[in-house]
Amino acid sequence: MVIGAAVVLFIASFLDFLSVDCPSGADCPVPNAWDSLGTVMSVYLGGIIAAGLVVAGRAMPGRKVVGMDVAQFGTALSLFALWTILWTVIDIAGNAGAGAILGLLGALLLAAGAIATPLVPALKTPLVGAPRPQAAQPYGAQQQGGYGYPGTQQQPYGQQQQFGGRQGPQGGGPAQDFSPFWFAVPVARPLYAEDGSPTPIAELAPGTWYLAVDQRGPALVAQTQDGRRGVLQDTTGIQRG
Repeated sequence: MVIGAAVVLFIASFLDFLSVDCPSGADCPVPNAWDSLGTVMSVYLGGIIAAGLVVAGRAMPGRKVVGMDVAQFGTALSLFALWTILWTVIDIAGNAGAGAILGLLGALLLAAGAIATPLVPALKTPLVGAPRPQAAQPYGAQQQGGYGYPGTQQQPYGQQQQFGGRQGPQGGGPAQDFSPFWFAVPVARPLYAEDGSPTPIAELAPGTWYLAVDQRGPALVAQTQDGRRGVLQDTTGIQRG
């Protein structure tokens, strides 16, 4: 819609801007938008630039111009172009030519498309696909070659495993520079509550992937399939993804 409006403005800039009653046989030059620098820059080229900024805002979200989002700057410029051509057409009244009328319609279509872009869900989708997060492997999905996740070389996890170049603390506090990771247990193991209760809250089963969200000394804080968190005290022999 915005690109189409820009094409309309480009074509309109070459059409007659004024409607002139020329006597028969007389040579009456009729100006177009390019004969008026202020008009062509503020309306026609301004509108085309505005369309480019709106499209760029869709293709590259987050880019800014003079402190404004690219798409927002393009929307503001499209409204300026519409405001200018509207009063210009009103000023020349019945003498508006095809270029002026078509320019008004193009500017109106451009402003409508620019304003609708952040409001209509179907128009919010970026033109250039942003990197999508890798689909999470379903819990319990078995990869070829054993416990590796997803399809990576198996890495045994022993006590005092190092993360981020630093060794986990000896005490029960949270580890520094810890990065969450997927893991699987070789045999069924109990998961205890984080408050230190001796009663298990769940049991981790082999062949199922769990997410380690923290490290407390040699123990891991794990999250189960249903979102429960607990402490896995025995981490010997588990396989990291």
